[in-house]
Amino acid sequence: MSLKILAKLYRVSKDNEKVERAWKLVREAARYSNREPYWEFLKRNFDVRAEDIKDALRFLEERGELQIKRSVDGRRLYVSTLKDIRENPVRLDRWLRLT
Repeated sequence: MSLKILAKLYRVSKDNEKVERAWKLVREAARYSNREPYWEFLKRNFDVRAEDIKDALRFLEERGELQIKRSVDGRRLYVSTLKDIRENPVRLDRWLRLT
């Protein structure tokens, strides 16, 4: 499914379905995290707003599903988090929770 459709589905979903769709959106967005400049690449090629991806990441962080990386001054590093998800799709603690 394309990123644009996933972003729309994420925006209209509720509760547990929203978590599942947020993960799909984040994983699909993570596939392109090595492209520079990242947010412009998404806008130009997929017509997806950066705020949609960031909102999904913040939502998952609020639910305790993932942790967004932070810089020394406390700012959120969304693209670094997406790169980490791309390189390590399942963390050990999540894997242990699944078993």
